[in-house]
Amino acid sequence: MSDRAHDSPTVAVPQIPVDDLDADANLDRIRRRAADLPTDVDLAVFPEYALTGFAANERLREAALPRDAARARLESVAEAADAAVVAGYAERDRAAVYNATAYVPPPGRSPSGDSSADATDGAGAHSVYRKRHLWDEEAAWVEPGGDRVVVETPAGPTGLLTCYDLNFVGESAWFAERAVDALVVGGAWPADHVANWRLLCRARALDGVRWVVGAGRTGTAGGELPADEATYAGNSLVVRPDGAVAAELDRASTTLTTSLDRDTLSAQRDLVGAVGQD
Repeated sequence: MSDRAHDSPTVAVPQIPVDDLDADANLDRIRRRAADLPTDVDLAVFPEYALTGFAANERLREAALPRDAARARLESVAEAADAAVVAGYAERDRAAVYNATAYVPPPGRSPSGDSSADATDGAGAHSVYRKRHLWDEEAAWVEPGGDRVVVETPAGPTGLLTCYDLNFVGESAWFAERAVDALVVGGAWPADHVANWRLLCRARALDGVRWVVGAGRTGTAGGELPADEATYAGNSLVVRPDGAVAAELDRASTTLTTSLDRDTLSAQRDLVGAVGQD
């Protein structure tokens, strides 16, 4: 892990396809991509459902992982990356399934104890956010989450969001009130609507004066879905606190790497004067 994390943390977004309902294949892919990251990466971000994939049928519950099982797998990814990791997965909790996004601290830096799903400050610990706003048929198979999550990451205090959550300005406002330094968003956005993904990521950076890291799934879902639902946008991006795109990908299975400069954040907040003030 880089020694520069407090001044200019480096974030990587390994843009990946996902095998729906095949956690073993996805873990292998994620771990290989994590191991290939540059040594100066502080935080690696993977997309929505990166570990398990998703399908709108009864097989989803069979593929969903209990929290401890997902944590163990993602800790192996963090070890391979030698960095903190954010990644999505389907989480099984008794009879319910949730669309979960986990933050796993870098190896050897996990505090004792575990943050619960309803914690609002993970204090650098393993933390899990359950998606609050479910899209379309997802709601027939997945339960909505309850509480929002802020976790201390190498990028500073960071809010976790998932895909469709971007559309809800109330989510953005809640994190703005807490003056988070960054939002990390895992997505599986349809390729036909990539312009909306880019626009919403930029808006959420601008209206909260913070960095936004958007990790988009690429590839296709396969099966019998129509093309406009089966093709994913990719287009992972990092947006500056002034709403400008700092770096982005197309649909290629490659990695975006960039630094989140703290001076840039401070200068924009001084200019706007709307965040961190009563």
